[in-house]
Amino acid sequence: MQRLTVPVLLAIVFFVLVGLSYYDLLDLYIQSVIMFVGINIIMGSSLNIVNGYMGEFACGHAAFMAIGAYISSIINVMLFTQDRIFGAPLLPPEMSLYFFPFVLLIGGFGAAVAGLLVAIPSFKTRGDYLAIITIAANFIVTSTIINMDTIGGSRGFMGMKQITFAMEDVVFLPWMLIWVILSTYFTIWVIYRYVSSTYGKGIIAIHQDEVAAEIMSVNTNKMKLVAFMISSGLAGLAGGLFAHILGYINPGSFGILKSTEALVIVYLGGMGSLSGSILAAILFTLLLEGLRFVLPWMSSGLHWFDGVFYWADLIPDGYQVSQVWKWVIIPLILVLLMQFRPEGIMGNKELPDLFPRLRRWYSFK
Repeated sequence: MQRLTVPVLLAIVFFVLVGLSYYDLLDLYIQSVIMFVGINIIMGSSLNIVNGYMGEFACGHAAFMAIGAYISSIINVMLFTQDRIFGAPLLPPEMSLYFFPFVLLIGGFGAAVAGLLVAIPSFKTRGDYLAIITIAANFIVTSTIINMDTIGGSRGFMGMKQITFAMEDVVFLPWMLIWVILSTYFTIWVIYRYVSSTYGKGIIAIHQDEVAAEIMSVNTNKMKLVAFMISSGLAGLAGGLFAHILGYINPGSFGILKSTEALVIVYLGGMGSLSGSILAAILFTLLLEGLRFVLPWMSSGLHWFDGVFYWADLIPDGYQVSQVWKWVIIPLILVLLMQFRPEGIMGNKELPDLFPRLRRWYSFK
């Protein structure tokens, strides 16, 4: 019975969140925060496979998120909506409810295949050189999308909200919240099973000493290939969810700043800690939302707000801060983290390592 405790608790959380959302006890803003927490958990924990458990240094995770977002969005729009580019839908819109998880998986598979662009060069490169390769891959993907006018180019791509509305027309439920929660659970389960398996111990051996791992008959190239594909595939899954939550995507959404967000989550939570990635993703998302509001400026003068200069004597509580401040405070937090706790919140430990009594409920073996 103890082995069922965690699944039962997760199921309770799932039904409580869906029930509260269904009866409008959670407004759309709270639902969106919960969904972005889930997406950040997927992004952070998937990057932790490469940067944490395997000890590599990848910096372009948003590229795979972009690939998953565009593939799943294009397929859904082409199949289920009336679009000026693709014309009439190929299938009835109400079928989108049943095909949606498969389309997400197709987007994730496309991102996993694209992960080969990084996996193959990683066979002979490590550290800073791999970081440069992954950053280059990020720019290659975004630049390619910008130059593809058939899918909107730099203007972006939209139409995914129609998919959400079509699913709600079949059964009125907060479907995007449901898919995000289920995808988050799926991601955690996949990573947990992978890194705790005998096969997954190979990437940890690469982290400790790649030469020694090869001597001990670990196929390091194959391990890197699988790790990069799982990591990029899960990022593509997050991208598909991200696109359908917003209903609009453009290449600028998946630039180096989005990759930096994933890096922040990994290093804040701890390298090689799944529990740390989950906790860091929650804290990071709440921090971003907290930074949207600031105390009032009590002096008159010229002020900058949402891209506009204007004169004001007093700005009251509750005005949103420009996104510039987000990237002032978050790097500052990273600097302080590297100075005073470079191992992150959890280090390379899991919750049962810090709280031994939790081992009776779950543990990494």
